[in-house]
Amino acid sequence: MKPRPLGAVAIILTFGLSLHIGCDSGSKPAGSGASTTDQGESSGPSPTTQPVVSAATGAGEIQLFNGRDLEGWTAVLQEANVPMESVWAVQDGVLQCKGRPVGYLRTVRDDFENYVLTVDWRWPPGTPGGNNGVLVHTSTPGALGIWPKSIEVQLERGNAGDFWVIGTELDVENEETRKSGRRHLNLTDDSEKPMGEWNTIEITCKGDEIIVKVNGTLVNHATGCNVTQGAICLQSEGAPIEYRNIVLRPIQ
Repeated sequence: MKPRPLGAVAIILTFGLSLHIGCDSGSKPAGSGASTTDQGESSGPSPTTQPVVSAATGAGEIQLFNGRDLEGWTAVLQEANVPMESVWAVQDGVLQCKGRPVGYLRTVRDDFENYVLTVDWRWPPGTPGGNNGVLVHTSTPGALGIWPKSIEVQLERGNAGDFWVIGTELDVENEETRKSGRRHLNLTDDSEKPMGEWNTIEITCKGDEIIVKVNGTLVNHATGCNVTQGAICLQSEGAPIEYRNIVLRPIQ
């Protein structure tokens, strides 16, 4: 358990349309979990722009993933000879990712700001888990290898809620003990459910702040973010992972 602070390229495939960090190269600090490495070196062109179709769920909410297909998303993969369907698939309302080759899904809409984003994720039963993340405030492709300029909210097993900056900047409390290179440690590593069970991450982006909760527990809080809007991405970063109920609620 991490110490708590005193204050608490790429091939691009576009499929329909919808709405408006990576891991550091090298080992993590001792006692902070398994070491993680950024994967991918070559950058690619920005996603092809298509007409945007929104799917509202009521009360202003936007269903980013419709549970049927990848309408509203663009796939970016490191290996140009691998079809998107070999990495991403939809089955029974669940978005499945095989994790290789590395890359990401990116919303076609790229101007999201001031919102609460909720995402359910799990490591498929029988798998060991691994590394992955949600990228917010995404803009320029290829800022760090395959990864676009963004702020990653980590989903890595045992470290959900860490921040990784990818060509961006932010502040957290007690940076002298919680910041290591691009990584900003979360407040606790005991908020995740057992392997194979569904977890929920809630990411609130308001102005230059980002607040992260995992299964209802506050796990991180960033201020002074130097980016405040952009697309939303889901990573494919080496391990099978599943997503569902990807919902964005605009806030004032």
